[in-house]
Amino acid sequence: MLCWGHSAFGQLGIGHDHQTFASKPQTCGFFRGRRIKEVACGRYHSAFLLEGGEIYTCGLNSKGQLGHYSDGKEPEQVEALAGEDIVHVACGELHSLAVSSNGQIFSWGSSSEGQLGHATMEVSVSIPRFIRKLNQQKILQVSCGSWHCLALADDGQLFTWGQNSHGQLGLGEGFESQTSPQRVKSLEGIPLAQVTAGGFHSFALSLSGAVFGWGKNDAGQLGLNDEEDRASPCHVKPLRTQKVVYISCGQEHTAILTKTGGVFTCGAGDRGQLGHDSLNKEINPRRVLELMGSEVSQIACGRQHTLAFVPSSGLIYAFGCGTRGQLGNGQLSNVKCPSLVKGHWAANTGQIQDRADSCAYHIVKRIFSGGDQCFVLCSRYGIPIPADDFRSINHSSYSNVINDETIDIWRRKVAEYSGSNSINSVVQTLSSSACWNGSFLEKKNDEHFKTSPKIPGISLNSIRVLFEKLMSSHHSRLLEQILKSFETFLIPQLSSSPPDVEAMRIYLILPEFPLLQDSKYYITLTLPLAMAILRLDTNPSKVLDNWWSQVCPSYFFKLVDLYKAAVVYLLNGRKTLLIPVLFTSYITAALRLLEKLHKVPKLLCNTVQPVWFCNGNYFLQRQEWMTTYPQLQICL
Repeated sequence: MLCWGHSAFGQLGIGHDHQTFASKPQTCGFFRGRRIKEVACGRYHSAFLLEGGEIYTCGLNSKGQLGHYSDGKEPEQVEALAGEDIVHVACGELHSLAVSSNGQIFSWGSSSEGQLGHATMEVSVSIPRFIRKLNQQKILQVSCGSWHCLALADDGQLFTWGQNSHGQLGLGEGFESQTSPQRVKSLEGIPLAQVTAGGFHSFALSLSGAVFGWGKNDAGQLGLNDEEDRASPCHVKPLRTQKVVYISCGQEHTAILTKTGGVFTCGAGDRGQLGHDSLNKEINPRRVLELMGSEVSQIACGRQHTLAFVPSSGLIYAFGCGTRGQLGNGQLSNVKCPSLVKGHWAANTGQIQDRADSCAYHIVKRIFSGGDQCFVLCSRYGIPIPADDFRSINHSSYSNVINDETIDIWRRKVAEYSGSNSINSVVQTLSSSACWNGSFLEKKNDEHFKTSPKIPGISLNSIRVLFEKLMSSHHSRLLEQILKSFETFLIPQLSSSPPDVEAMRIYLILPEFPLLQDSKYYITLTLPLAMAILRLDTNPSKVLDNWWSQVCPSYFFKLVDLYKAAVVYLLNGRKTLLIPVLFTSYITAALRLLEKLHKVPKLLCNTVQPVWFCNGNYFLQRQEWMTTYPQLQICL
């Protein structure tokens, strides 16, 4: 590991014999021979996660943010977590978080704003504690702002806590600081790929590249074309078509990486941290032109500086505040355009195999930055490790995906551990519209990045194949859990105002579930789904109409036939006729949905025949039906 930047408190981990600033990369000898997985940086402290799950920390320890009682001049293990298999770490201004392999979160350090999530306002906590409110969740990602925290669970739920002075928790208007994790309800249903926090602002990124920002915006760091704070997540619309794959936040600026290797920045530019050869702020995301000739695969923001890694050349670029050596160029001054970090860098052995000094090169694996310090994990020529590419999806770090692999795992869980917590986790995922919405992305030609009110971005065939697999006899017990999840949780909780088009894919997915075609489930599945569709607000309802007009005719006509059959089932009565109010609400829903289908944009409805209803052995058109059943005052 190499490091550079501010080291006055020992936060670079280079031991007692160090300078206040390291203006050029230098080796951190403490970890020589040990594999480091991740580095997290606070304002004046750092945390190092080793491949074996151990955490070491160093730097300022004024509020217990190191998780031990040492002076922090050199790295020391957080012994309280030695028995945990830690897989992820994050640092804020004066606090730290760690996530274990089973998804539990531990926190320590300053608690003045509730940022430890323990439902108390203690001054500080020096020994890591488990955040109990999230004990029913498996957390995959965490990120720390200066005084607030974000956590993404495997069922797609986003939790926030800590300071909320600028709306950085995303909970809406009227919320003060929160001492325990709270759900960000306004993003539910959107399959999230990443959550990340800046000083006093926050971002969430969907699997299909939709960017949502909230919190402090005085410098335009949210990229929303103004300088107004936001208390709820807002869609950064100009980035929708850019195929965004990763976001990094500084104190008051934001950097965005696209799948094609482009870098956009916005926010404060007073130290040159935006890379636009100026000191101006940018209230809209603007592409860093100096990097346009190269594809960037990694970005990392410090407090007032930015790093970018270009794999084709193996070079690391830095720009912004350099007064504490954080640009690694040997100078202590600010830089407004991307400049090279000093050192012999490569992305792979192929770039240096013919060089006589190949052993002097460092093969970059990953860059990290935060506060005023920077780190690079790398390997030498003889033991190369491929560089990370933030443009590649890391399936282990975002919400559960429902596919053949997970279905087989769940089938075994249901068969072997009936009634255990593992079953609850299965139901939790199956009940999550975010998980379903992110599970069948149309990846051919990156089609899902084009998701819009006209394009759903999912593969209906993939949905069909998976549901057909579930109908086999050896999945019968799992099918029971799916039914339970749909009936009790998923369908009743569908929102009338989905936050984004990606949250609406569930309305295309559910009709493919074969049991909706079974009359035994008309009352519990098919008709409640119709009611949920009819509850949609005007704009999402139009989006669904557009999507219906784009799907293949067989899908559309199967949907029409399904609700015709539901009407026939209801008219043939049986027990439902004994409850007139219930019968009326169900048949109203089925008929109104058929009417909605009949009005679908003209691409398909030219071929949709008028809906007739069966009554025994003969058919009734609408007027005849109303005459035959005058007791049902349904106006169509």
